[in-house]
Amino acid sequence: MTPRRNEHRDNPEYFTPIYKMALAQFEQAADKLSLDPNLRKRFTDPKRAIMVNIPIRLDDASVEVFHGYRVHHDTTLGPSKGGIRFHPDVNLGEVSALAMWMTWKCALMGLPFGGAKGGVRCDPHALSRNELQRLTRRFTAEIIRFIGPEMDVPAPDIGTNEQIMAWMMDTYSQFKGYSIPGIVTGKPINIGGSLGRTEATGRGVVFCIMEAMRHLKMTPEGKKIVIQGFGNVGANTAQIIDEEGCQVIAVSDVKSGIYNPNGLDIIALRAHVEKTQFVEGFTESEPIGNKDLLELTCDVLVPAALSEQITRDNAERISCKILAEAANGPTTLAADKILQDRGLFLIPDILANAGGVTVSYFEWVQGLQNFFWKEQEINERLREIVCSAFNNVLQLSLTEKVDMRLAALMLSVQKIAKAKLARGLFP
Repeated sequence: MTPRRNEHRDNPEYFTPIYKMALAQFEQAADKLSLDPNLRKRFTDPKRAIMVNIPIRLDDASVEVFHGYRVHHDTTLGPSKGGIRFHPDVNLGEVSALAMWMTWKCALMGLPFGGAKGGVRCDPHALSRNELQRLTRRFTAEIIRFIGPEMDVPAPDIGTNEQIMAWMMDTYSQFKGYSIPGIVTGKPINIGGSLGRTEATGRGVVFCIMEAMRHLKMTPEGKKIVIQGFGNVGANTAQIIDEEGCQVIAVSDVKSGIYNPNGLDIIALRAHVEKTQFVEGFTESEPIGNKDLLELTCDVLVPAALSEQITRDNAERISCKILAEAANGPTTLAADKILQDRGLFLIPDILANAGGVTVSYFEWVQGLQNFFWKEQEINERLREIVCSAFNNVLQLSLTEKVDMRLAALMLSVQKIAKAKLARGLFP
């Protein structure tokens, strides 16, 4: 393996466990592809990383300073693209890893984007609506020179939503002097958002699961599904896969989990969560802890929460046929090897959860053209792109006799490497 530079390796905020995981995944693909050492060096660190302080006045008139980040990993194929998360654990290493995964994801789906990610270290649930708005607008102002429809296009992620994107769009537009809907995706429909964007990530997860079932000669009817996480991605995955005839038997959120071996009523559960914010207390279910939920016997396990949930410690007890990674980085490197040896069928994160960025691309195009598509057209285009990507990964996996994650990374890295060689090195 070619030695790498070590400028950031002593920085504990940058070289975090999740960043080490993303880097190790890339190096596995680079080794398999025998990637040119000079190209390898250009992938291992982000193109740029911005760290900002965000002072805002809280409702009690005190001033609090938050830390914000925006990382552009690569822009070879086009503007960088990636979400903004508001979460207490946001740090530079996490954002850098997520930006790298976005690079691979966009290349795999054939989108004209590079990878980016951003975030603010905060607890959005502890902030009032006015405090969230001030935080969002000041953060946007601090990074405004590094975002734009032709440069870097943010989107929602954990702890953010279409309202946060609306405030970002408005702030950017106020600075520029006119409305610019293409600056963010995941906006409300009435200011240039796209039909189908809210459900897109969950819909893409289900498209991948259906393709995996076809490959494994499984029928959806009655198959048991377990979903860790019941936010936007988890809830929409649950509803869409329920409509396919599967039975969602367990779900969880940040507070608790619920289980019914005969299947949960997803429509009623979403109504319950709308009222109470949490799955806890839902009728016709029993409580279940996160550890036990991940280890339930099922046909499909969908981790749709945070990273590093399936580890060396619990990988032997994961009891599913298909593992569909709706979250980013939910499976550690050590767990990957265990699951592969046990024969579980993996749908890796850069494939499984790519529906969101795909419809974000559709929203970006619609915003640039001021021409909007019907929801059915969007969903059909999404299906075509996701299913094509899935089958490309599956074919390479079978041909090269590698696992699905490595196959997906190989396709992505190779595509960007060829583009870098075509463009050359400036100056």
